[in-house]
Amino acid sequence: MHQPVRYSIILAVTLTAAACSSSTSERIAAANMRSGTPQSAAGQAMPQSATPGEPRIVTPRQRLQCVPYARNESGIQIRGDAWTWWNSAAGKYQRSSSPAVGAVLVVKRTSRNRYGHLAVVTHIVNEREIIVRHANWLNKGRIHLDTPVRDVSSKNDWSSVKFWYTPGKVIGRSTYPSNGFIYPSSVQSAAR
Repeated sequence: MHQPVRYSIILAVTLTAAACSSSTSERIAAANMRSGTPQSAAGQAMPQSATPGEPRIVTPRQRLQCVPYARNESGIQIRGDAWTWWNSAAGKYQRSSSPAVGAVLVVKRTSRNRYGHLAVVTHIVNEREIIVRHANWLNKGRIHLDTPVRDVSSKNDWSSVKFWYTPGKVIGRSTYPSNGFIYPSSVQSAAR
């Protein structure tokens, strides 16, 4: 099957599913997909062999939050603020301190980051660096694509991370505590 046809089919199925959603954020995510914003279909892990592009920020037609974006990108059906995802995933999804393509990185809430944050892994560079897609990182509702994230934890367990600062073209100065990674069902079966 040709790539454009395959992506059109995936997009049509995703849009149909999103249109049935009762969430305003999910309807906005679906509208942004129609606008040509690069996104994967829900539950479809991006291939690890794909080479990431330059880190960049795209502006969707309507602002997005990280939660509906991560849910749409990963297919993980959890609701609530980003920081609640880790505990909500217990018993439903596999959780790990190891990244996997398609998994969601869960950043803990802090006094500066009171809702936490979610990012979807699209590529593993090495044991200490991954590439992610995420929304609303700089609080403007935009989508950040091909963003490097570095594990800066002393135990190499992804409990402390730094995100690439795209406007400055440099790894950010701030360190963020994280819980780890939630694997969607498609990754769980491959990880076992």
